[in-house]
Amino acid sequence: MNEKVLVQGYDISDHSAVVIGCGGLGTNVAVHLAGAGIGKLCLCDFDTVQMRNLNRQFFYTPADVGKQKCELLASRLRLYAPDVAISSVSRQIMCVSDLSFADEAELVILAVDNIEARRIVNDYCKQQNKPLINGGVDGTFGTAYLYVPGMCADLEEAGLLLKTNRRPQSQSPVVGVIGALEAKLAVDHFLKNTDAQGRLLCFDGIETRALQIQPRRGDEAT
Repeated sequence: MNEKVLVQGYDISDHSAVVIGCGGLGTNVAVHLAGAGIGKLCLCDFDTVQMRNLNRQFFYTPADVGKQKCELLASRLRLYAPDVAISSVSRQIMCVSDLSFADEAELVILAVDNIEARRIVNDYCKQQNKPLINGGVDGTFGTAYLYVPGMCADLEEAGLLLKTNRRPQSQSPVVGVIGALEAKLAVDHFLKNTDAQGRLLCFDGIETRALQIQPRRGDEAT
């Protein structure tokens, strides 16, 4: 048992999650979940480390440029949290069937800036009745959202699949805040704290606010 978990007073070692995207958001989500003592963590990304992203992807170094992100992150998190079963999948999400590796996980966490990938993962989680956490950052603004099928609006209904005019660079501290919020939503979900589900957490660089997203009537829990 991870000693940190006992000190913190909670245990999530029987739970599992998939993190899709191992960039700025994904590295933050993964390190917080590993540190919290999650039982199983799967990391998915098809991309390689690039120099221009190192300011907010802190688990990588200039010597890692050109290497697969998910494999590097998994290997370093195993050193950080040896009690956590950590795996990696180097794969680009092009269709729902590409997500078969997530079938056994309790929770999917999105840490990507690709709208189409978000749409595919949203469809997959609706089909599989699987909870989904989404995070997004644009400059000094960011959001985090927990979707639980049958209980609240999915990403499309919440307006999280709309294309926006993105700023050229997101601030590293904001990426850290949103990644931490995603991890917090995951821990709360594992601990059966339902307060945040269906609430869009918005950080504007100064404060965090929560907006309640109302599902369509036919999608509400019965």
